[in-house]
Amino acid sequence: MAPEDARAPQASPSPSPDLGGVLEDLPDLGRGLPGFGSGVPGYHERQRRQLCALHALNNLLQRPWLSQASADRICQRPPRLAPNSRPNPHRSLLGTGNYDVNVVMAALGTLGLAAVWWDKRRPLERLCLSHVLGFLLNVPSRVALGTLALPLSRPHWLCVRPFGGTFYNLDSKLATPTAIGAEPQLREFLRAALAQGPSELFLVVARDVEEAGTWLSPE
Repeated sequence: MAPEDARAPQASPSPSPDLGGVLEDLPDLGRGLPGFGSGVPGYHERQRRQLCALHALNNLLQRPWLSQASADRICQRPPRLAPNSRPNPHRSLLGTGNYDVNVVMAALGTLGLAAVWWDKRRPLERLCLSHVLGFLLNVPSRVALGTLALPLSRPHWLCVRPFGGTFYNLDSKLATPTAIGAEPQLREFLRAALAQGPSELFLVVARDVEEAGTWLSPE
């Protein structure tokens, strides 16, 4: 099993990155992101090295959108990330990935999307699922050396998103996407994931939804 990546945040960062031309190689997917809410999973990247943040984004978007080279350039983009730091705090020292939440949020920002941190003190029943495009989870995952499971765990990124009326787990460590079920089953899945010690949940929403706060139902 490949090693996991990324570090879960300690707060709820909300950058609005100005990436300029740093990602000119990335295609513009356009507003609406075709494929959300319909069909079945047609694209699923499997785990390589410490690239699970990259896999999670590409599985969410259902295409090979973000490359490792583009993610590395995000890590070096001034002024919000770390252009001059050695080593760069947003990725692995060894160049194998291990991208943190700042890279994930900056990449989504180029599409007019936001990753909203979910406060685990809130009940999941307050999620307004009709305004959420998908979910990114940062959860502990057991480290393995070949077939040998080690008594260690590292944070690992995975994504969940709807296809039609069914939510799917598109974790890159799965052989294929796994159906979770409808809204009640999704909330149970998220509840169980957040109970796994140091774990974080991010809601992927359009920028206007983030600004209006409509991803959260009134109490």
